[in-house]
Amino acid sequence: MADYKFLKPYTFEKKGITVKNRVVIPPMTEEMSFSNGEVTSDELRYYHMHSGGVGMFITGVANVNALGKGFEGELSAEDDKFIPSLRKLASAMHVNGTKAILQIFSAGRMSSTAILRGQQPVSASAVKATRNNSEVPRELTEEEIEQTIKDFGQATRRAIEAGFDGVEIHGANTYLIQQFFSPHSNRRTDKWGGSVEKRMTFPLAVVDEVENAIEKYADRPFLMGYRISPEEIEDPGIRFEDTLKLVDALKEKPLDYLHVSMGDVWRKSLNDKTITTPLNLTIKEHIGDLPLIGVGDIQTPSDAEKVLDNGLDFAAMGRESLREPHWVQKVMAGDEDAIRYTISPADHEELGLYGTFWDFLLTAFHSGLQLSSEPHTAEDRKEFNGILDHIFGGGK
Repeated sequence: MADYKFLKPYTFEKKGITVKNRVVIPPMTEEMSFSNGEVTSDELRYYHMHSGGVGMFITGVANVNALGKGFEGELSAEDDKFIPSLRKLASAMHVNGTKAILQIFSAGRMSSTAILRGQQPVSASAVKATRNNSEVPRELTEEEIEQTIKDFGQATRRAIEAGFDGVEIHGANTYLIQQFFSPHSNRRTDKWGGSVEKRMTFPLAVVDEVENAIEKYADRPFLMGYRISPEEIEDPGIRFEDTLKLVDALKEKPLDYLHVSMGDVWRKSLNDKTITTPLNLTIKEHIGDLPLIGVGDIQTPSDAEKVLDNGLDFAAMGRESLREPHWVQKVMAGDEDAIRYTISPADHEELGLYGTFWDFLLTAFHSGLQLSSEPHTAEDRKEFNGILDHIFGGGK
């Protein structure tokens, strides 16, 4: 077995929690839950099958309230009735010592009236997203904002009771927390908006509420992570200098890790071509000892090792974990030549990619190639894996 850094254990010093290696499966949309947000048997099988090798496994998003739902087949942590379902999920993920992290979020304006069963999507301000078919959201009242913050705390309590090892606050991928931080979606003039400092108010309040819930309800060490997207392409939108201010504020909080969502772990600025250093390296300089999870186009052992060689603490693999559930095990066994880097449709059930998850992937495939059948030729498979790269480049 090669002496890779990513295979060595890591201890989160604030909580004294040790993970067996530095490989992480990031959150990915799989649309496998029931329509009410409960876990399905297909979902349990998928998580169980892909667990066991990595040190940490982060679930796809779980909404913290009914208005937070962003898509069909999404997990929910919005009510105590979901605790038994979440408990089954945490148990399925606890294979061979893998730590199970529940990602919690609200979709905000990245939802629709149809998904919300007639309710209008909500956001920081009544400004619709720039994506196609987006709807104008309703601006949250101050009372609703305060309640949403409390909902994040209650979702954390449920994660604790369900047996998870931590929660990840989803402040990335244009969802509600990011919407409050973004000058595009937040046009408020009260304490929740305006300057970059005021636009941090909601994200930081969520962090405080989650930490309060951990202190109050956790009967064991329990991790709190936070995920960011470092930039937006909208104008106005989040720029990297804004993110560094947020990062500087976050590192003063009792976070256990920061997770940067990007399709390329070595990506530079989308907006400022004078920035020649990968954003992750600059972020790591700002946060110092706070652990950083890098994600985006990490596939091979050398890819993962490069992440740690450059000072990042964890390497997260999304789409590659779908293709190869036993990636870590094969590296440890010195069997790297057997690692799969593509998916053949014939293997999708063997990989735990079936039901609504497989339908989701095929829908993206058909949409991208205008085909009506499964990819069956070698060229089809190449195109299919390219679309998979697009969907899960940084974990969604």
